[in-house]
Amino acid sequence: MINKKTTDILLYIVSAEVAGLVSALLSGDFSSFFTKYDEPPLLPPSWLFPVVWVILYALMGYSAYRIDASSADRKDKRRALTVYWSQLLVNFSWSIIFFRFEALILSSAVIVALLALIVLMIILFYRIDKIAAKLNIPYLAWVAFATHLNIATAIINR
Repeated sequence: MINKKTTDILLYIVSAEVAGLVSALLSGDFSSFFTKYDEPPLLPPSWLFPVVWVILYALMGYSAYRIDASSADRKDKRRALTVYWSQLLVNFSWSIIFFRFEALILSSAVIVALLALIVLMIILFYRIDKIAAKLNIPYLAWVAFATHLNIATAIINR
């Protein structure tokens, strides 16, 4: 029998993974995107993106669980988790804006906002649970790299 802690961990991880999956499904055909546009410098192979995102969503979900399960003040947890869910929503929208609508300038603004929300989330998480914060460092690094790819794509395809 699965205990409450395991169920809660799974709910947080699965909710993050589902957000990523639904966003990917709504984003359309990733593989043909760069046949229409010039590729930015340092673009990794397309197979790498889903592998990285599955790992990052799991880390995000588990880190949010740690915040929720912590003994921190309810107000501090609510603030941190509000930023978590907000950044997840912005993350969800970014790939749809970039890939589905091909709005390269708008998606650049969205991903910069996402980057800022991730930094804020890490700061708020750090005040509650240092491990939860550190679990999001790979996410921050990947989105910083994705920001480069997005902005570079927008610039070279003006």
